[in-house]
Amino acid sequence: MNTTFPRLLLAQAAEHGELPAMREKEYGIWQTTTWADMARLVEALACGLHQAGLKRGEHMVVIGANRPRLYATMLAAQSLGAIPIPLYQDAVGGECVFPINNAEVRFAVVEDQEQVDKMLEIRERCPQLSNIYYDDPRGLRNYDQPGLGGMEELIAAGQAHAKAHPQLFRDQVAACQPDDVAAMFFTSGTTGNPKGVVHTHHTLINRADVGARFDKLTPADEVLAYMPPAWIGQNIFSYAQWLVAGYVVNCPESGATVTIDLKEVGPTYYFAPPRVFEGLLTSVMIRMEDAGALKRGMFHYFMDVARRVGPIRMDGKSTGLVDAIKYQLGDWLVYGPLRNNLGMSRVRVAYTAGEAIGPDLFSFYRSIGINLKQLYGSTETAVFVCLQPDHEARADTVGVPCEGVEIKLSESGEILVKSPGLLKGYYKNAAATAEVLTADGWYHTSDAGFIDASGHLKIIDRVKDVGRILGGDHDGAMFAPKYVENKLKFFSYIKEAVALGDKRDRVCVMLNI
Repeated sequence: MNTTFPRLLLAQAAEHGELPAMREKEYGIWQTTTWADMARLVEALACGLHQAGLKRGEHMVVIGANRPRLYATMLAAQSLGAIPIPLYQDAVGGECVFPINNAEVRFAVVEDQEQVDKMLEIRERCPQLSNIYYDDPRGLRNYDQPGLGGMEELIAAGQAHAKAHPQLFRDQVAACQPDDVAAMFFTSGTTGNPKGVVHTHHTLINRADVGARFDKLTPADEVLAYMPPAWIGQNIFSYAQWLVAGYVVNCPESGATVTIDLKEVGPTYYFAPPRVFEGLLTSVMIRMEDAGALKRGMFHYFMDVARRVGPIRMDGKSTGLVDAIKYQLGDWLVYGPLRNNLGMSRVRVAYTAGEAIGPDLFSFYRSIGINLKQLYGSTETAVFVCLQPDHEARADTVGVPCEGVEIKLSESGEILVKSPGLLKGYYKNAAATAEVLTADGWYHTSDAGFIDASGHLKIIDRVKDVGRILGGDHDGAMFAPKYVENKLKFFSYIKEAVALGDKRDRVCVMLNI
């Protein structure tokens, strides 16, 4: 799609102006922002930031949970040709110093008092940080710091500036090009300073559009935005795809209310890492063990039916009349109420990624009628590299290469990717960029894997952890400890496993039962 995020916003506002764009839960009540409201808010914020001195090509940090006005601020910055950098809201002040100084950030927009305190605490180490704006004014009445102000003041100043210069916003949006930098995401930096991953409007929008068309996302869909906006996955699901597909993004009141809000919203499109799906299942099983004998017996009987019949149904295959009747009965008595209790009664597509998911966990959700699938990608690839088609979801693969993606394997078994969604580079780090991007456009994922007979990609381990077995019948064969460990951990009696085999004649495993 040859466009930019601000242009997508204006297109959605023109076509679906009075439809809800975002909802935010405040004091237990859902407040709705329409597409027309969002466009007006973005214009006011853009004009306010322009008047305050935010320049084209300049970086601006955004710190907070998923909030409509923080999303609007990112759009406002992009409208001016500036580059938003979302940072993790749970990071301590010291962790924000490097990104702010590395990107020479003067403007910060934050959610609340906690984030304001963090910015004021590091201001001495970030002398260029001149303007700090906050969304939630609670607790900030008596704060008197230069350059500190509320978003309400910024919006009011922007509205006045827009009246005096009615063409300013549209002219600024028209000046933005698809190949301009749209956002920067800092990686975790576990082995040194974090790296700023630079993405353009084109790279992010292209991947969002491919994912949206793959799963047939429409304005009728709903998502719950509860993961950190600084993580590119959340940014793709509740920002890029939101603007591409025009669906509704729901922002929970707080982290503590997510499970309640999930049931109230009933999203149709859902993402969670395996640990979230595991936690939900554990809470269900604990409650079932505390239930009466009749209810417990009925649950276990129909779950046996679901495990046998459900995955076949999800793969679009016939199950036979008797099994179909049993499954339908189970759906009325067990699976339907269970999906409702999990907040997934309306889920049409659910994704998990980031780590291996156990086949028992994977098949449980699919057996009760939840279309859980896996995807593969990273910050550098704008997420979407591989996706699982609806009737080809399996626990041991991460899907097939999605539209526009090429995959090949190096001699060491490393997965190399070519895609329209690849990063432009690492910010101010040409050496790191050259390490991951080849001259002819291939990205080194650092993951080892292979394409199986059905065309699905299997991830076996990180390349640096893959070894070779010496001697015996398998001399020189690749050995991936994590692949072996994960297979063993799928057994319910094995808690942990550590496999050793590199430069040995056989593989030895230590088990924690």
